[in-house]
Amino acid sequence: MKIDDWKRWRPRWTTRIAERLRRAPLGARLLVASLVLVIVLLPLAGVGLSYNFRQSATASFDSRLESLLNALLAGMQVDNVGQHLQLNRSLGDARFDRVYSGWYWQVTDGGDLTLTSRSLWDQRLPIPDHRSGINVFEVDGPRNDDLRMIERDLRLPGQNAAIHVALAGSTTELNHEVERFERLLILSLASFGVLLLAGLALQMRWGLAPLRRMSANLRAVEEGEIERLDTQLPVELKELALAMNGVLERDRRLIERGRAAAGNLAHALKTPVSVLKTLSERFPEAQRQPINTELIRIDDAVRHHLARASAAGGVAFSGRVSIGDAIAPVVQGLARLAERRGIQFDADIDPKAAARIDPQDIQELTGNLLENALRWASGRVLFRVSRVPQGVRLRIEDDGPGMTRAQSESALARGVRLDARGSGPGPGGSGGSGLGLAIVEDLMVLYGGTLRLERAALGGLAADVWLPASPVSAQAGEAAGQPPVSD
Repeated sequence: MKIDDWKRWRPRWTTRIAERLRRAPLGARLLVASLVLVIVLLPLAGVGLSYNFRQSATASFDSRLESLLNALLAGMQVDNVGQHLQLNRSLGDARFDRVYSGWYWQVTDGGDLTLTSRSLWDQRLPIPDHRSGINVFEVDGPRNDDLRMIERDLRLPGQNAAIHVALAGSTTELNHEVERFERLLILSLASFGVLLLAGLALQMRWGLAPLRRMSANLRAVEEGEIERLDTQLPVELKELALAMNGVLERDRRLIERGRAAAGNLAHALKTPVSVLKTLSERFPEAQRQPINTELIRIDDAVRHHLARASAAGGVAFSGRVSIGDAIAPVVQGLARLAERRGIQFDADIDPKAAARIDPQDIQELTGNLLENALRWASGRVLFRVSRVPQGVRLRIEDDGPGMTRAQSESALARGVRLDARGSGPGPGGSGGSGLGLAIVEDLMVLYGGTLRLERAALGGLAADVWLPASPVSAQAGEAAGQPPVSD
């Protein structure tokens, strides 16, 4: 059968098992391999030991039969008066005198019975085909007992014909001894197998401990808790840890250099833009408006790409921060702004809410959304930060005019401002061209979070943000679709 034919023929469950084994942890794979070896090798070893023991016990039993046969032959003599065979000594085993004890002997002369042990009583041992020398047979004895018989021919002095001497013993005792050995062997091998697997499990746990420690270090680096991997590892892993530390350090320098370059570019463009704005004031109103519009677009683009560069570095190496502590200055400033405008601003922030995000990014995200809510609110804004499964939830609601579904979708497109008024949020609003909610959406993409715009319970717009507590929870959120956000 060809390999392709076998792949098509084999059952699906074998494919599923193979796929699960390929994805199984290293320790589990080693333990399964050890279990398979123990299951295969120990029974084979048990069969071999049992066979060898049976052979050894059988050889010992045959040796005993031969010793008794020699004793029987040594005690045979011919009566001088009647010329009859007789046994002039005891074999030293009472079982030959107990009826149907399982141990028998008999002597025949030319096919006629001459002498038998008392244990045979009225039964006779079978006479096998004639063979020269000493022979051993498996025969059925009285009451269908399994016997092992040894026999030979002997010619006595003064006798014309040879006599046939046979001695048999029951194999019950031999079988019991072998069965007892097999029971002990099974118990011993089972205990040995359990101890061996436990020892292998401990050995694998100890041997894989450096890998687990290295994995924990990688997770800590990913979470931003530490900057480098621990190099106190075995020689085989130490070189790998050193190489990975080199890569991390190089990436960190490249990211910092990129962020610095983006910041320098933003600051370098800010002065010329300001100068151009000043110079545009000298032009008439009709000419000044298009120039200011393009300058605003340049300024928004610079801020957008600077925010993306900052976020890219923060998500790679920033640690977990407290959301409440990071946004406290923004919330306090906007609360004063809301008070001046006569808007009721309610903030409910869980002090234990934390996520892996750069403090400046969470401030920009919160500030953009709150400023938008304050601009559109009629009299009330609600802001809540709470912990949810695998992350943090920020929800901002206002009692303004809100958005339709189509407006919510277009508001996330680049070129839409948060504070667009007039015809509603969207391109062409009186607020001019900008990046608006698209900046917040970009931050969500960089940090693995989600942003939803929906109808608020107050009647206006609700901006619902989910931030992962760590990259692992972000991956879990992506695998499960949009993360659950419930009131």
